[in-house]
Amino acid sequence: MHFRKIHGAGNDFVLVSDAEPGDEKDWPKMAERLSARRTGVGADGLVVSTLVSDSPPRLEVACFNADGSVATMCGNALRCSAWAAHRDFGFTEMTLRMAGVDHHAKVEADAVWVTAEVGVIEPRVVNVLIGDRPTWFDSAHTGTEHVVALVEDVDSIDADFVGRLVRNHQALAPLGTNVNFVQAAGKQALKMRTYERGVEAETLSCGSGTVAAVVIASTRGLVGPGEVAVHNRAGEPLIVRPHGRKQHTKWVGGPVTHVFEGVLA
Repeated sequence: MHFRKIHGAGNDFVLVSDAEPGDEKDWPKMAERLSARRTGVGADGLVVSTLVSDSPPRLEVACFNADGSVATMCGNALRCSAWAAHRDFGFTEMTLRMAGVDHHAKVEADAVWVTAEVGVIEPRVVNVLIGDRPTWFDSAHTGTEHVVALVEDVDSIDADFVGRLVRNHQALAPLGTNVNFVQAAGKQALKMRTYERGVEAETLSCGSGTVAAVVIASTRGLVGPGEVAVHNRAGEPLIVRPHGRKQHTKWVGGPVTHVFEGVLA
């Protein structure tokens, strides 16, 4: 089985893009095996992309986290799938369906863009101590569960420790959540770090988390309604911009990098 190792702004995946419709492989178990960074290929998860139609271009995309769980929304996985579909079939615009939700995608010369739907926003859902400072987390659903804390210095946060604490907080049971730490970084710019559920560790970037960060930051007056640059641990910023026609839809875009490809024995 052919695969690509690919990453979207540092959020890395094993991508299988020639899967057949109805393929009955044990993808969750394969995700655990291949994502292991010392004994597998090494990745934040496994992405399986299946061509459904080429006119109009439409693909079914499944994302399995490193622990084998299913991601209901992963912006970077969608962006990587769109990049591969552009490389394989020449599509520049397409529909990607993940966990029953359609996302529009556009491939440009220097960025790949996908849509994310913004759902329920709830302020102050969890409060924890970071150092000796009580810190509130707001929640925003962007296709999957996210909480966001606005902090003064994201680099001073122990993202794995605090992220694990909040991810498993009883107030967020039973699903848990992805955990984001965000600070203002100038006009229409943010800096963030993310602890991802399913990876159970900090990742270098998170597409759906980036959208959540911008949504929460805008409710707190840190950024305005236009385009926002979100700087991540990979040093490859993601950009969030309004959709234009749909009020509760955002575009998230940025670089996609093809690292290598191979055949699974």
